[in-house]
Amino acid sequence: MGKIVDRSAAADISYLIALGSNVGVDEIGPAEVLERALISLRDRGFVIRAQSRFFQTPAFPEGSGPDFVNAAAVLGSAWSPDRALLELHAVEADLGRRRELRWGARTLDLDMIAAEDLVLPNAQTHQYWREMPLETQKSAAPEELILPHPRLAERAFVLVPMLDVAPDWRHPVTGLSIKQMHDALPQAMRDEVLAL
Repeated sequence: MGKIVDRSAAADISYLIALGSNVGVDEIGPAEVLERALISLRDRGFVIRAQSRFFQTPAFPEGSGPDFVNAAAVLGSAWSPDRALLELHAVEADLGRRRELRWGARTLDLDMIAAEDLVLPNAQTHQYWREMPLETQKSAAPEELILPHPRLAERAFVLVPMLDVAPDWRHPVTGLSIKQMHDALPQAMRDEVLAL
């Protein structure tokens, strides 16, 4: 499938979005689920400014399910981050997503990674979630939108696709670019993310 990119429409905020699927729906596989998700995002009013290639990645945490197909996109919208997140969740639900098990297998995962240089809800809360130990993360989920995504710098399955669409975007708290965060990951983690 070709990239769905529309640079002609105006939108106020650029959102960095990570897409993932490791369970098919309606007899289509994970890659096709991501293609449908991109079409649904456009149909709901997002402007797709850039789209990455698709990548195969191991499930996170290790052993939690089949391999994922992951991608990244830059979406434009005049919606607030909270409203944009509701739209992402609606697309997930339309494609069979059920939020039953944290980090379990899923038909579609649309994670809002960043909204330009916004830090939400505030720097202190962001730091709390960014520094949370992995064991605590497994059972704790924030009740409000945290931006940028607190675990962004630790996840090759997000950073490798992001290199295709926003390598120079800088984290508003750490000051690191997507490329710098990617390059700081262990080579073994980066090597697990395979272009399809």
